[in-house]
Amino acid sequence: MEHYYRELVSFLCARLGNRQAAEDVAHDAYLRVLERTAGEQIEHPRAFLYRTALNLVVDRHRRHLVRQAEPLEAIENDERWQTPALSQAVQHDQRLALIQQALDELPATCRDCFVLRKLDGLSHSQIAERLGISRSLVEKHIVNAMKHCRQRMRQWEG
Repeated sequence: MEHYYRELVSFLCARLGNRQAAEDVAHDAYLRVLERTAGEQIEHPRAFLYRTALNLVVDRHRRHLVRQAEPLEAIENDERWQTPALSQAVQHDQRLALIQQALDELPATCRDCFVLRKLDGLSHSQIAERLGISRSLVEKHIVNAMKHCRQRMRQWEG
């Protein structure tokens, strides 16, 4: 699983806008995976690691929101809150949290097909073989997952 580290850091850096934060989340994700699995064989290690990392990003965002208990004027006058990178990171965190929520609403097989395709980059045939379902069912699950995520994002953002 260690060979996913650089890839995961790049993935997280693009979402968080900060390499140090991405490395921190990647490190925490590895620790959490290692603690939870305790030497057990993981069926889909990359997907499990990415899911764990995305959950940590969501947790990080939630903690960030709780810490914003300062008066609005103090936050507005603080230069740290004026940087575009931080604003983008917060937007990315919010979108990731919403996508995670939308994915959690899906049936397990539908969600698994989507994650295996979008995060692991598996082909429809590989996913079908891995999950023991037909290729056409994999395609339907992925389309349904994408439609659901798009609809939910429009509802939440609109």
